[in-house]
Amino acid sequence: MSTPAAARLDAATRAFWRTVGRPVDLRGAHAWLDAPWVSASRVDDTWVEAYAQRLGGRVRRVADGGLLRDMADLDGPGFAASDLHPLVRDFYEHTGAWRMEVWTQWSPLFAPGGALVARWFGRRVGQLALPTRPLDVARGVDSDVRLLLDGSGEQVAAAWLRRLRASGATLYSGCYSVRPLPGSDRPSVHVAFPLEEGNVQVFLRPRADPDGSLVLSSPAGPFGADGAYVVVRHRGGAHAARAPIHEEFRVFVDDEGVLRTDHDLAFGSRRAARLHYRLERRPT
Repeated sequence: MSTPAAARLDAATRAFWRTVGRPVDLRGAHAWLDAPWVSASRVDDTWVEAYAQRLGGRVRRVADGGLLRDMADLDGPGFAASDLHPLVRDFYEHTGAWRMEVWTQWSPLFAPGGALVARWFGRRVGQLALPTRPLDVARGVDSDVRLLLDGSGEQVAAAWLRRLRASGATLYSGCYSVRPLPGSDRPSVHVAFPLEEGNVQVFLRPRADPDGSLVLSSPAGPFGADGAYVVVRHRGGAHAARAPIHEEFRVFVDDEGVLRTDHDLAFGSRRAARLHYRLERRPT
């Protein structure tokens, strides 16, 4: 796709989300939707340093950095990090110490659309490039976790950059943190994927199952509840809309002691894709 055509497509996409969305005040009542974004069409890792500066802090790179500072930051009515299997908790608190193998399976109904999105958007932009063919991830995925610290040196977020090990192509570039929603009785896991003049965000509600597994879900619901959002910046303002995308992650330890994740992705009420991850801690 030519660059002018791509630019028109991206502009039209942002215009669509402004049309279906609502005006939001990211510095006021809707600060819970304030998240990193980029000014260029291609997403690289420069947003990490830029966002750290916005937070008044800095970036710290450590080999075993975690997506979350402490899983107990999610504690509240109906959830306690102490109920999780130690390996599940270790993954989120020391993500950089883990290797990841991935398998993908798309619904026949959504596979063609997924391939088009990956080709025309994901791989071109370097963001949300969900793999559509099993062999794309046959050699695994490399992770780069960078901690975002505030002015006092405390971790307030983490950047997780995931690339295909075989080609180095970026799959995801996301910002992970713990963030409460308006009126919620406990925090959610917040993930933001920067895009040109906006981002895609997901609020995931945690649950600990009796076997120690962790379930993170972004169900359907009203504006202001857990789920997926698209935020677009325009002429000094911003618009936001809920997206009909729903996810569920189940992070568990199998009967052989291996940490695994089942990831279901749905569009509306239909399952679009399922991913499975095998996680292995790197040798010390």
